[in-house]
Parts: sequence; structure tokens; C-alpha cells
Amino acid sequence: LFLLVLGDMGFKMSVVVAVVATLCVVGARGFYLPGVAPRNFESGETIPLLVNRLDSTESILPFDYYSFDFCEPGETIDGTDHGHRGGKISENIGQVLLGERIRHAPHHLEMLRSLQCEPLCKKTYKNTDRTDVKKFMLLAKAIRQEYMNHWIVDNLPVVECTSNCKGGRTADNQPFYRLGFPVGCLFGSEKHIGECTTSNLQNMQGNGMFINNHVDIIIKYHESTEFEGKRIVGVEVQPRSIHHESADHLDCSSSRPAQSFDLKMPHQSDTEEETLEIIWTYGIYFEPSDIKWASRWDSYLHSAESTKIQWFSIVNSLVIVLFLSGMLGVILIRTLHKDIARYNQFDDKEDIQEEFGWKLVHADVFRPPGRPIILSVFVGTGVQLTCMFVVTLFFACLGFLSPATRGGLMTAMVSLWVCFGGISGYVSARVYKMLGGEKWKLNTMLTSTLIPGVVFGVFFILDLLLWGEHSSAAIPFGTLVILAILWFGITMPLTYVGAYVGYKKPAITFPGRTNSLPRQIPNQPMYSRTPVSILMGGILPFGCIFIQLLFILTSVWGHHLYYVFGFLFLVFIILFVTTIESTILLCYFHLCNEDYHWWWRAFLTGGSSALYLFIYDIIFYFREMEVEGKANFFLYFGYSLIVAIIYFITTGTFGFLGCLYFVRRIYGVLKVD
Repeated sequence: LFLLVLGDMGFKMSVVVAVVATLCVVGARGFYLPGVAPRNFESGETIPLLVNRLDSTESILPFDYYSFDFCEPGETIDGTDHGHRGGKISENIGQVLLGERIRHAPHHLEMLRSLQCEPLCKKTYKNTDRTDVKKFMLLAKAIRQEYMNHWIVDNLPVVECTSNCKGGRTADNQPFYRLGFPVGCLFGSEKHIGECTTSNLQNMQGNGMFINNHVDIIIKYHESTEFEGKRIVGVEVQPRSIHHESADHLDCSSSRPAQSFDLKMPHQSDTEEETLEIIWTYGIYFEPSDIKWASRWDSYLHSAESTKIQWFSIVNSLVIVLFLSGMLGVILIRTLHKDIARYNQFDDKEDIQEEFGWKLVHADVFRPPGRPIILSVFVGTGVQLTCMFVVTLFFACLGFLSPATRGGLMTAMVSLWVCFGGISGYVSARVYKMLGGEKWKLNTMLTSTLIPGVVFGVFFILDLLLWGEHSSAAIPFGTLVILAILWFGITMPLTYVGAYVGYKKPAITFPGRTNSLPRQIPNQPMYSRTPVSILMGGILPFGCIFIQLLFILTSVWGHHLYYVFGFLFLVFIILFVTTIESTILLCYFHLCNEDYHWWWRAFLTGGSSALYLFIYDIIFYFREMEVEGKANFFLYFGYSLIVAIIYFITTGTFGFLGCLYFVRRIYGVLKVD
């Protein structure tokens, strides 16, 4: 009966996956929860405008907004500075780790108070002044590398419409927005015309560098009798490059042609002293909208990746799961059931000796592997990571960790990893005691320090590189201290508590006895040797995730919104099922060849898809990424290495635990004296 149920396990898992798919996809759009109240603005009330870091698709290095020579709060059009550097906004640990640096902007916005050409400040650059030249060249470098401004109004990211701006009536004919807007653009031999902003392209004249020193801010608001005041439901910008004649003669009309800015460098032989003035201005416009506050993110998400391709990814993964489930069912029901029934019918031991295959290694299959302490540490950490991912994705599907919650996803992952330290200690202790280990203190110490130490070490090296590049992604020293306190002050004690509880439990027993002398393993064919089988075991699990992996890499390095957590949760479940099934199949084939060294091979087979993931990252870097320079190279592959390590430990744990369950069950039904 057990074998029939186990043989039907693949089909039942597929049904569970389908049910979870429906629930997760439905929940993927549930962004706003009860208790999250919108903000109502009265006429004339100040609307805070915040600026975030600048990032680019041509560089992994983000920079603080005020590391460039932009107007700061308190600066005036006459060039004086009566204020201060943009005040910082309190950020959670997730935002700090992601490199977000939110500051107050110098713009002054008031509800329903429109402005056409409001001056901010004037910047003057002399080609004979090294400081001025350095500031201007830094701004020019940001334009050449296509750095984007990211502003925030009422927790909404400011967007720029790039196509179909007038929109249409159907859902497929809506405007397409991109997050933020560029610092400027180049027009000429160096860059393609399509990389300039839409507003500048309308009246582009001449070649050169265009700086978006004027921004028209369009705020869309919603009014209703159900509440008082106005609610902001959209913020759009239209940046332009305008060469104002002077502070007294400002012209921000939309019909004015875009003009370039140029400062001749002093190293040119015929360069004379030259002064360039850039006057920064902005306009504010308000438009009523029928969009409700709860639906204000829909236009942003409509511009994200198409869900049709996501469904194609899911169907592709489900086909692989059904294929593996069918193979597993055939093996368990037809082969194993017949073998066990025939084996248990023999009364003569000589007849038993004539048997061959997986039944002959019953006295060696549970022989402890080499380096059991490392294996138990890996499994304990893998269970901790699995619990972290499952809980995080569950709350993300419910809407708690939507894009509206800035840094919420990373904060949740760090917090859950810290709190689940006891789980890793408990599992590691149970596995280590099962394998006959006695150095429980060393095992507990390694569980709390080995994998976190490796990840933190790589992360710290990358952080040193970011400090050297003066990037905003560099983690402040205070945050590193907080992470160390969370690690050593909370996670490590919880690990010891979990390990203490685990060691107090009785050891997990195995069916049958283990011989004192190990059985000789016959020569294995080439396809059944350990390195080959490990590499084969990672192909199908990676095939389930590679399409979703493309969306994730595109969203992360392309600075797009990623919100389809329902699809991601479903892919995670499919990865879990596929990894277990492929590992069990390969484990069964090796046991049939009388190779009983399955402990480490099960873990390595389950985690082998991490190698394909890292190779895919390499291909993505050289084919899709447009970054250049050694710093970007080391940062990309450093972050990819961290992801590959975490993925390896997690999927390796899937394979090991699934194979452990399988082996204990099939040998538990054998009648062995």
C-alpha cells in the first residue's frame, strides 16, 4: 500500500503544484492590505518630493543623487546657498543593502498649485577651474553611461512615458512607462538617437550633449465623495534640455527646441577661457484622474514583463514535473513493488544470494559517509534557507512585500534568516547524530559560521570595492556592525539552542544492520560514474527555472519592477519537486548498480543545477549586459557567486532529504535477518 501511495506521489505533487499556482497567481496582485491607509492632500498642502540613487544599465555602480552637481535644498537662482545638503530619509536594512539612498529634493510642490517655469538654482562652470571641470565631467560621464534619476512622490516612483503616451481604450493599448528619467542624452556619433528622451527628440537640433535641466512634473490625482481631499494616483515627468539665456529670461515653453551644453576642455590647444551656465528649472501640472488609489500601481505593472511568457515558463516546468513523476511512478510501482514482493518470498538464503542490484547493498547502504560534519552543516543551513524562502514568498504573494514596500523583501529575508537559526541547529544536530558524529560543539559552531561566513566574506570584499568606487551601494560601517550583531547575537545563540534540542532527541535509526567490512563496488559504466551523474542530475531542475531566471536577471540588472511573486513561488515549488524526483531516480539507478555511496552524491546531485545557474549568469553577462570595466566585472560575478552558493546549499538539501526518505522507505520493507 505504501509503494502504491509513494508511486502516486508524482501525480499528487503535480495536483498540489496546480492548486498552488492558482492561489499564488491570484495573490500576486494583492498589493494593498487592510490597515494601509492612503494619504489625502488638501489644496495648497505641501507634497514632499524625494530623490533616490542614480543607476544605469551600463554600470552596476549606483550613486547618491547629491554626488552629482545637482541643485540642493536651499540653493537659489543667484548662486548663493542658504540651505543644506538634501536631508536623509530613514531607511530599513533592506533598502541599505540594496543601495537605496533617499534624500529630500529642493523642489517645492503644493497640491493644485501649478508652476510653469520655476527656477531652482544656477550652476556655473569655468574651464580653467579644476573643480568646475571635474564636476562637469562627472555629469557628462553620467550622461554617457545613461544614468537614470529616480524620484518619489507619495511613495510612487516617478515615471516617463516612452511610447503610446495618449493611450487607448483596450488593455493592450495603454501607455508604456519606464521608471525614472535619464540625466541627459548624447546625440551624434557616440550614441544612437533612440537613447535620448522623448521630449528632447521632438525638437532636437544639432549634435552634442543634452542635459535635462528642466522637468515638467505631472501629478495625477483622484477625488471622490467617499473621502476628503485629493489622492495622488500617478506621477509623470517630461524632461527637457533648455539653454536659458539668463535667470531673468526663462523660457520653458514646450515648443522651444532642445539645446545642447558644451564646455571646451582646457587641454585643447586653441581653448580660451570659457564659462558655461546651467539654470535648473521645473514645472508642475495637475491632472484629475478616474484611477482609484488602490489601483494606482496598475499602470506601472502593465509596463512590466508580459505574463504570457510567464505562463509559458510555468507550462514548460509542469511538463518536466509530469515527465519525472511518470518515470518515478513507473519505477516505484512496477519495478520496486515486484522486486520487494519477490525478494520477501524467498526462504532460502542461497536464493537471496542469487539476487542482484539494490537489494544486495542493504547491509552497506546506511554506512556513514566521509566528512559527516560538513554534510550535516550543509543540510542544516539548507533547511534554514528553505524556510526563509518559503515564508518570504508566502507573504510576498499576500502583498506584504510588494514594490510599494521599499526594501521590504530584503528586510524580510534577513529577518527570517536570523530568526530561523534554531531550525538550522536542530536539523544539523539530528543529521550529525544520525551519522554517528560525536563532535557536537564543532558541528554547532560550523553550522552557525561556515556558510554565513563564506557569504559574508565575499560580500565584504565586494563592499570594499564599492567603497573604493564611492558608490551608494557601499554598505556603511554601522550597518555592517548591525549585521554582525544580528549574526552573533541572535542567530548563533538560536543555533545552539536548536542544536541542544536536536542532540537530546533519540538518534534516527536505519532498517537493518551495517556490515563491519564494506562491500566492494563493481566497476561502473561511464554514464553511471559520480561526476557524470551529478552533472546530469542538474539539467532538468535548471530547465524548470531558466525562463524565470531570465526575468529575474532582467529585472535586477535592468532596474525594472518585479512583482510576479505568485509565479516565483510556483517555480520554487516546481524546483523543489523536480530536484527531489531527479535525485531519487539517479539514486535508484546507482543502487541498482550496487553503488551504495549515495549520501554526498544525493546532495551534490540536488545542488548541481547551481553550476548551470552560474554558467547562465556568465552567458547573460556577455550577451545581455552592456557594462564595462573591472569593477563591474567583479561586482557582477561576486553577486552571482553568492546567489550560486545559496542556491547550491538549498537545492542540495532538497535532493539529500528526498533521497534519505526514499532509501529508508524502500529498505524498510525488506525482510532481512
